[in-house]
Amino acid sequence: VQLQASGGGLVQPGGSLRLSCAISGRTFSSVGWFRQAPGNEREFVGGHRRNRGATYNSELAKGRFTISRDNAKNTIYLQMNSLIPDDTAVYYCAASTSNLITSSMGSIGQYDYWGQGTEVTVSS
Repeated sequence: VQLQASGGGLVQPGGSLRLSCAISGRTFSSVGWFRQAPGNEREFVGGHRRNRGATYNSELAKGRFTISRDNAKNTIYLQMNSLIPDDTAVYYCAASTSNLITSSMGSIGQYDYWGQGTEVTVSS
């Protein structure tokens, strides 16, 4: 099993980025995006549950970030708009073999596999 995150980079405030996470080896019921800024704990951005095709966003993502999933490509995406400097972080995708309930989507310990992370820097 491998999760390969990509799409990070340097973007100006107000700009957009789309991150991708290509999953190989198997399909997963639940996938999520997390981020970790220097000196901070890893935090939940949002997730997707395959059986309902439903996405779940944390408060920090609502209104600006959108998660989508291409089941044919076994890839999940994180579209980030209206980026601000506080969005600067390493972004990680993660996958769980469980069909996570909504309240568990943001729990790091519920995920079995993690990608290597892709760095996003928002700066002028």
